[in-house]
Amino acid sequence: MTELNIRKSGRAGRITFNRPKALNALSHRMALDLHAVLDEWRNDPQVALIVIDAEGEKAFCAGGDIAAVYRAGLAGDHGIGREFFRDEYLMNAAIADYPKPIIAFMQGFVMGGGVGVGGHASHRIVGDSTRIAMPEAGIGLIPDVGGTWLLGRAPGRIGEYLALTGARIGPEDAIHAGLADLHIPEKEWPALISLLEETGEVARINGPIPVSAPLAGRDLSAFGERSVSDIMAALEKTGDEGALEPLRRNSPLSMAAGLAMVRAARGDRRIQESLSREYRFTWRATEHSDFLEGIRAQIIDKDRAPRWTADPSDAHVQELLSPLGENELVWEERA
Repeated sequence: MTELNIRKSGRAGRITFNRPKALNALSHRMALDLHAVLDEWRNDPQVALIVIDAEGEKAFCAGGDIAAVYRAGLAGDHGIGREFFRDEYLMNAAIADYPKPIIAFMQGFVMGGGVGVGGHASHRIVGDSTRIAMPEAGIGLIPDVGGTWLLGRAPGRIGEYLALTGARIGPEDAIHAGLADLHIPEKEWPALISLLEETGEVARINGPIPVSAPLAGRDLSAFGERSVSDIMAALEKTGDEGALEPLRRNSPLSMAAGLAMVRAARGDRRIQESLSREYRFTWRATEHSDFLEGIRAQIIDKDRAPRWTADPSDAHVQELLSPLGENELVWEERA
């Protein structure tokens, strides 16, 4: 069984995540293969559009498969993680800038690496089961895979809220936040995909305008405060325990860095700028952040009791986001 089912069907290139028992977690090999087939189909006249979907009901893609990154980092080998993040981010940018329509059908959990695939597609379809999140602060990382680019473009202070809390949001909120485009019942997806294969026309995609989004009516003004501590103080004044609980639980460094990066991304003109900034953090993550401890607590030992020790000061955040010199991400410019 291959981790990605890649084929052509009619006018469509088809990419299907095929690891349902692992919640379709994105491995390094999957990132490489996905990028390679996008390059292959770029000038293929048979492929008018690309459909990305996933096997199983539980998840489109619940994140990156980072067990190997953890094991290597624990042994002092930081190169494995750096290569994985580099190749994943190059693939994310390829999706965002692709010259042909990419339609992502995102059911169930769409988190981290899953947002990095589906969230940058030109047509992002969600269903009733969809739950989207960028929960990296809970594992000692930051919203990456272009997550800061997306969150920086969310209305109001939704970007800061999602980055710091890692909250899971449903289909209407995902559309309101700019992480999805259309809410179409999942039972209609097979017929729609067949129509896309037959016609190669994205004009056939349509869905109802969302009636309401809970986030639209929520007061998130506290997340406009200068720092994480200021945000928490403002939330304590309003008694918003629902927002305070994850902020008390997540990595202080990850929240401080994520806050700075979402705000910096608002000034970016291209997703590549946001990805390069994210890479500066993740390049250093296994050595200078809470990332290994977060993975241990949440994924390896599963004791859910991380012992955060990384310095969350502004100075350390700036060190982690400083340019990498010869290790900076290199972007291939296309004509």
